[in-house]
Amino acid sequence: MRDRKRLTIVGAVVAGLTVLGAAAATASGTDSDEALTGSTLDQATDAALAEVGGGTVVDSETGDDGAAYGVEVARDDGSVVEVSLDENFDVVGTEGDADEPNDGADEPNDD
Repeated sequence: MRDRKRLTIVGAVVAGLTVLGAAAATASGTDSDEALTGSTLDQATDAALAEVGGGTVVDSETGDDGAAYGVEVARDDGSVVEVSLDENFDVVGTEGDADEPNDGADEPNDD
């Protein structure tokens, strides 16, 4: 009888850990880092360029930081902006990309 109870407890613990593991995997996000292609890339490019006023798309991906799509645009001034889009290609956010080649180059010198 004790063995049966022990097995039931062990089974419940294993099941609980399985559920916790699945929840942790889901909570970690859906960033897939897959490059956009085809009409998805075309629509995301149009939306991102319209948002930042032109430039060149240098990177794109699905599931970026909680958005459906992420598009990095290099502006003519050398700055890079990441545009986040929802599944309908509506802009949900923009931010300067920390990976800019000229990061900090336009800031005044404090010397």
